[in-house]
Amino acid sequence: MSSIPWSISEDSLDVNFSVPQLLRLRFTRDCFGADWENLLPLFHSDTGRARMQWWVDQSVADAQPELMPSIHRRLQEHRSDLELVSDIHLIAGGEQVKNDTKCVDHIFSTIERDGLDRRSYIMVVGGGAVLDAVGYAAGIAHRGIRLVRFPTTTLAQADSGVGVKNAINAFGKKNWKGTFAVPWGVVNDQGLLAKLPDRDFRAGFSESVKVSLLKSPSAFRFLCQHAKDIAARDWTAVMPAIRSSVLMHLHHITHGGDPFEMQEARPLDFGHWSAHKLEQITQYRLRHGEAVSIGVALDTLYSHLQFGLDRHDALSAVQALLDLHLPVYDSALESNTVFEGLEEFRQHLGGRLTLTMLKSLGHVQTVHEVNQQVMEQAIDWLSEIHAKQYALQPS
Repeated sequence: MSSIPWSISEDSLDVNFSVPQLLRLRFTRDCFGADWENLLPLFHSDTGRARMQWWVDQSVADAQPELMPSIHRRLQEHRSDLELVSDIHLIAGGEQVKNDTKCVDHIFSTIERDGLDRRSYIMVVGGGAVLDAVGYAAGIAHRGIRLVRFPTTTLAQADSGVGVKNAINAFGKKNWKGTFAVPWGVVNDQGLLAKLPDRDFRAGFSESVKVSLLKSPSAFRFLCQHAKDIAARDWTAVMPAIRSSVLMHLHHITHGGDPFEMQEARPLDFGHWSAHKLEQITQYRLRHGEAVSIGVALDTLYSHLQFGLDRHDALSAVQALLDLHLPVYDSALESNTVFEGLEEFRQHLGGRLTLTMLKSLGHVQTVHEVNQQVMEQAIDWLSEIHAKQYALQPS
């Protein structure tokens, strides 16, 4: 019997330990078709068939009528190994699923009714809001049920799909109720993006611009060079951009030393203090990716004005967002209400206000206060850029 590494007489112990985690990321082109066999190793059971419950974003099912029959067909083909515990559940997508507690309560009651346990699987196919809501329920039920995400938006495939955060909105605040839980698996499938509306398709790349500014000048240059191609859905530009973005996000989560955000700094939330508030102010007229685009543009210009980020690089970032057909300004920025987002951001993280800004491409500056006068200069600058861009548009 091995001895414990401390004395039994000690009255104060601080024991450092780590919990092994494994996040399985798969890239496919046709996950419910030719690539399905490659996904089967994700599912195993110690007691026979792997029991699974499926949730599908209603808007995705409507846009891709072949999706549900394809899932049913694959499960039927492997019914000796995979057990569908109840029929596939449709769930409304968009931010309303995170605002309405009845939606999450329904997921909880369905999990309980179907008798899922920690070794069961909850499969979710949808955009970021649906992944969040179903992931929140999966992370809490039995203190965690295996979750496999199939992101269907560029935003989720480039960023949040591999994240370890799940949350719903409460008290009028974004992601107030939430949990950290590592997904069992994530499947980034190109085919699931095929019928995404242009607006939603483009919105996801604001997170790609964000992470490239923080992590990789070469990835940033690629986005600047190919932004128009991405907006036009040129897959030779789209898929490298998504893969680069999600791998940078994944590397930060798994190697950044703070996957559950216990420290002060939260670099991947660059631009998000205002983005979350803009979503609320506009009553979610702005998509999350669009609000992030504005927030990234704002903090990039502020970083130039306050911390010396190269002017050319700052304006290149704004231009890349414009070339992606994303907004860099909204009239809601003119309301002082947007600055309430700083306190809400502080509360969400805890402790003192901590924001990430840029000194140069790939080099960040952690700050604990915002010069509101300078930030207002950045807002005015974005307003001028927006006005000029609007004036240049053909009537």
